[in-house]
Amino acid sequence: MLDISNAKIVRVIFLAREYGPESAHLRDYISGLNADEQTSLVALMWVGRESFPPDEINRARAEAEAEASAPTEHYLSGIPGLAEYLEDGMDMLGIDVRDTEDRM
Repeated sequence: MLDISNAKIVRVIFLAREYGPESAHLRDYISGLNADEQTSLVALMWVGRESFPPDEINRARAEAEAEASAPTEHYLSGIPGLAEYLEDGMDMLGIDVRDTEDRM
């Protein structure tokens, strides 16, 4: 499954929406995540944009780890629909973040 907390995913979504996917705020936050968290974030985004089906999240994580050639913060900040893809990925995986969103 994912090696990143719901709160951190919600924070990325918030930053992408508030400041835009190309913002320094978003890049700085993502660069502060550990490698497993960054890999999970990429895999979740891929599920959300339907590059992988939800039941292949572990394969998506393995692929994200194997294909990492640029810093994750640069890769993800170049994706205009990042916030929506992450939300869609969470929905597809059955992750409910309403409580987390309410606290933020």
